[in-house]
Amino acid sequence: MLRFVDGDRGALEILFQRYRDPVYGYLARIVGRATAEDLLQVSFLSVVRSRGRFDRDGRFKPWLYAIATNAARDHLRRGRVELTAVGESAGAEETVDPPSIDPGRERAIQRALMRLPENQRLAIVMHRFQNLSFAEIAEALDLSESAVKVRAHRGYERLRQLLRGLWEE
Repeated sequence: MLRFVDGDRGALEILFQRYRDPVYGYLARIVGRATAEDLLQVSFLSVVRSRGRFDRDGRFKPWLYAIATNAARDHLRRGRVELTAVGESAGAEETVDPPSIDPGRERAIQRALMRLPENQRLAIVMHRFQNLSFAEIAEALDLSESAVKVRAHRGYERLRQLLRGLWEE
């Protein structure tokens, strides 16, 4: 990112190639696949427009996830889309979410995620599906690390309740 801030246009392409799939997967879990591609583009456009405000001592990944989260929130707030239909957002790119469970279970997990409060859902999606550390999530959401841990813990507990019996077949 520092190379891009300093005027290296090729650095943006490298950032896009590196983060396109993970950010798309993240957005697909929040707003659905149909909208995720558009919001991915919006997010990277915001990176371009905001490059002068990038903290040279900061980390790019949490900053990018903050931008993507805000793009998703803005989109949902404007009412352009309801929370996604389960089938539409059930999976993310394979590089982000390996196919370790069957599609029916994945849909059940997605439905359960959509029933969580936004603050818990964001913490879980970033942690479990995007492999961000609690410190990175805290930075992306402008929270303390302990607040993120509490949100994730409560979200995981609620998910366990919502999914109870699914794996006890």
